[in-house]
Amino acid sequence: MALALPVARTLGARFTASQAAAAAPRRRTRDRTFSASADARAPCFRRPYTSVLIVPTGVGAAIGGFAGDALPVARTLSAVADCVISHPNVLNAAMLYWPMPNTLYVEGYGLDRFAEGSWALQPVHQNKVGLVLDSGIEEDLRLRHLQVADAARASLGLPVVEYIVTDAPLEIRTWFDPKCGKSTGSVGNSDSVLRAVDTLVNHADVNAVAVVARFPDDDPEDSDCYREGKGVDLLAGVEAIISHLIVKEFKIPAAHAPAVLPPPLSPLVCPRSAAEEIGYTFLPCVLAGLSSAPQYVMRRQGTLESGCIVAGDVDSVILPKDSCGGDGTLAFAQAARKHKPLIITVQENETVLDDTPDKFSIEALNVRNYWEAIGVVAAHKAGVNPNALRRQGIDHLKGHRRLYSAHSSGPRPSARPPVHEKLHIKQLSRQI
Repeated sequence: MALALPVARTLGARFTASQAAAAAPRRRTRDRTFSASADARAPCFRRPYTSVLIVPTGVGAAIGGFAGDALPVARTLSAVADCVISHPNVLNAAMLYWPMPNTLYVEGYGLDRFAEGSWALQPVHQNKVGLVLDSGIEEDLRLRHLQVADAARASLGLPVVEYIVTDAPLEIRTWFDPKCGKSTGSVGNSDSVLRAVDTLVNHADVNAVAVVARFPDDDPEDSDCYREGKGVDLLAGVEAIISHLIVKEFKIPAAHAPAVLPPPLSPLVCPRSAAEEIGYTFLPCVLAGLSSAPQYVMRRQGTLESGCIVAGDVDSVILPKDSCGGDGTLAFAQAARKHKPLIITVQENETVLDDTPDKFSIEALNVRNYWEAIGVVAAHKAGVNPNALRRQGIDHLKGHRRLYSAHSSGPRPSARPPVHEKLHIKQLSRQI
């Protein structure tokens, strides 16, 4: 809290502050006070600037395709934008996480519905988080996850209120899509996880759910490739399937953490994958993210509550250049509303996909890396044309060929314009 200090009149350089205070005449009315922090802020008449950061999961993104390696991008963007909306693949980092008060943790299916305008986001102070554990998890590994939940409650104060074990093993299978190489898979007993979530929602009154499913131990070749920062995360595709399933059915925040046996120690682990090497589970970041994830509000319910964020509030969207085919991106780019977000594509963040903006007729500003992307956001937020920051970025202003439109309410030219008007028209035509 800033201190409120009395403002004394300036009495000359030879008086000290204490002498000036003593010499000043006493007044019955109180001197005006000011707040050092409040008075330094200029009045702001612009609405908050909102940016969406997308890195699709399970597509081998050069940045964001490993263990939370896109989190530095989100942290930097959150220092520029007033509000950042992103998803677990960007914000999760296994045993690590980073709290960002102006960043909303939104699951991918919910982000797509938000982008198309059917759902709104309602920020919250705190969610009651329930935990679902796959009954296929071995006893020792299950205990490790329960200890993580207790540690999050005791050391971080997170509101994890109850856990449940599924009534049947989830039977997860994983594989790579032969068409493009992204990871995918299946959940053998998806009804079991839905029954577990339903029990937590209706009997424990939770409004966010973390799921831990037992994944098959990776093929050593695939695992070593990913740990060395080369390949595609084999687990990510099915993780998205599980969270999408829950969010679609219950319309509450959800995220997934896989349960796997710890791999043997290796000196070749890439820094981008190292967050998954420092513990027995990937659950801490999920619990932290869900504890304050925004709730989903159906737009068809009528008038939205104060503070809800809708797709029309989004000012910019940042994503890899070759990943523009997702539902959310297409919805943002093809919105019929007048205020469309600026789509910024990052060339350096390559994936196994080939969904470039031109294939979907998306008008996008392509940049080389995230340094440039965040610089564009800073300019856009300031109301500055980003091209004005580049050498020869601004060309001559173009004129319209017709001086008056057919629907213009302004004066129309006469049949025989005066000489000075003819001269003006000739000069204008030369410029065009």
